[in-house]
Amino acid sequence: MRADFWAVVAESDRVQWDYVPLERVGPLSFGMSVQEASAAMEACGFASDTPSDVGTFGPFEQLRTRFRAADAPFHRHAVTAYYVGPMGLTCITVDALAGPQVTFDGIRLVGRPPSELSAELIAHMEKTGRDIEVTTGGDIGSQEWGMNPRAQRAGDVVLTRLVFGRPNDWANTVFDCIPADEMLGHH
Repeated sequence: MRADFWAVVAESDRVQWDYVPLERVGPLSFGMSVQEASAAMEACGFASDTPSDVGTFGPFEQLRTRFRAADAPFHRHAVTAYYVGPMGLTCITVDALAGPQVTFDGIRLVGRPPSELSAELIAHMEKTGRDIEVTTGGDIGSQEWGMNPRAQRAGDVVLTRLVFGRPNDWANTVFDCIPADEMLGHH
């Protein structure tokens, strides 16, 4: 096994992105085509894999593109984008180890101990009068905000990996937007 397999990018070295619920994660806007997303990521210093077919979603083809920092090894995917037919970009995941830091309302979402992120999200939900939601993975998330934190192994610890989705004509909830491979942890 490579020595850097479990290496976590230092917080100070992470690209900084913001999140606008159900609209965009950093430079990636929901609804973008594969070409638009690849161009936006390239402009931010990321290289992309060739899009791969990951099955169908209803009658539509589902594609996946993985992005990594331009100087990172091929196995160090920072962001994964999923596209569904004419709806374009429907799901974005940000890796806990190598992904950008994504901030929402002042809360750092990526690469944190899940319990710390859950505590901040609960406090923010209570302060803003929102219902506290528990995701299918047992974490605190939000349908309204389109975010689903997931635990990702980083050697002997776990850190937060974020899955963002936007419901559409074929996916009524954020969870419906998330490809089976992501829900099963086969990222």
